[in-house]
Amino acid sequence: MALSTVTRWNDERMSDLLDRLARVDTASLCDAGPGLRVAGPELRPIVAGVRMVGRAVTADARDDLMPVLGALELAGPGDVLIVAAGGRRAMAGELFVTEARRRGLAGIVIDGFCRDLPMLVTLGLPVFARGATPRAAPTMAVPTVQVPVTIAGIAVDPGDLVVADDDGIVVGTEAELLAAVVTAEAIVAREQVLRQSIEDGVSLFDRVSFSEHAAKLAEGEPSALRFL
Repeated sequence: MALSTVTRWNDERMSDLLDRLARVDTASLCDAGPGLRVAGPELRPIVAGVRMVGRAVTADARDDLMPVLGALELAGPGDVLIVAAGGRRAMAGELFVTEARRRGLAGIVIDGFCRDLPMLVTLGLPVFARGATPRAAPTMAVPTVQVPVTIAGIAVDPGDLVVADDDGIVVGTEAELLAAVVTAEAIVAREQVLRQSIEDGVSLFDRVSFSEHAAKLAEGEPSALRFL
């Protein structure tokens, strides 16, 4: 069963972590935590410019809508619904996403397809999917929810943290993301300074050890590209 929403979101440390994760991008998180799970690039946001942070509530759909509805019934504010679709039919449409927004979900990830795109793009709730199809899934399976699932090549457990933006979807445990967020914040700050420096006319190559690194690589010496 899902964790108590009250218990989960009243946790001060978790709230602080989620706030911090909402201010960093997935690229910086991946640089800071190379062991974090990254979903395959086939899962894309249906609307560009979205950011999504929350806890995973999972559905093992197996090409049926009942597990997805069961997970939605459990989900609450700040949750991210993770759907292992297991087929090529639509797992969410305008009514489903409207209800998810009413419940305060942070977003929906479907390793599969959605439908009703003209309405979904107006609702403002982040939705990631492989694409759209008009054909709806049946509603005949016994719901299988809050179980480990696999989406786009990565495992997701109920309660995992999910961070997503236009670049993709990153998943980790609370401990993994807590370990990565400090470095990710530093990377974001550093890149803001570097980007401003480049816009002010300073070459990127004056800010990285490209020549030194290339020379050492050519000589077979251990090296790493560094920011200066």
